[in-house]
Amino acid sequence: MEIAVEALKNSCFIQLNSLNECFQLSNTYAPEHLILAFDSASTYTYQIINAGSVFIGKYSCESAGDYASGTNHTLPTNGYARNYSGVSLDSFVKKITFQELSAVGIQTIGQAIEIMAEAEQLIAHKNAVTIRLNSLKNV
Repeated sequence: MEIAVEALKNSCFIQLNSLNECFQLSNTYAPEHLILAFDSASTYTYQIINAGSVFIGKYSCESAGDYASGTNHTLPTNGYARNYSGVSLDSFVKKITFQELSAVGIQTIGQAIEIMAEAEQLIAHKNAVTIRLNSLKNV
């Protein structure tokens, strides 16, 4: 009981007018755990954009996710669910991106690259494109 009393000292109650408002607030807050303990909760999952782990229905308690249901217990806290997911196997996979532009490709996107590089004052980046575009004029 003492633990609950202490926790409530740092808590607040917010009453909203609709489930849509609830999901808007939740997506802004980006909770570590989001519990949807109401009938037909699964029909609302499309509205969830930011949450670490979501528990759907009256039997899906946070404890199940923490200990037994197979989801991850290492989740983003302090609103970081807006930007990050919980740790998963994907967190330990090295990813390399590859790109290969053709002459037509650099001619198609080159000007946009130059504009963005110049806006960021990365003139060497801009020049790397300009040199390539100029070399294509001589072909």
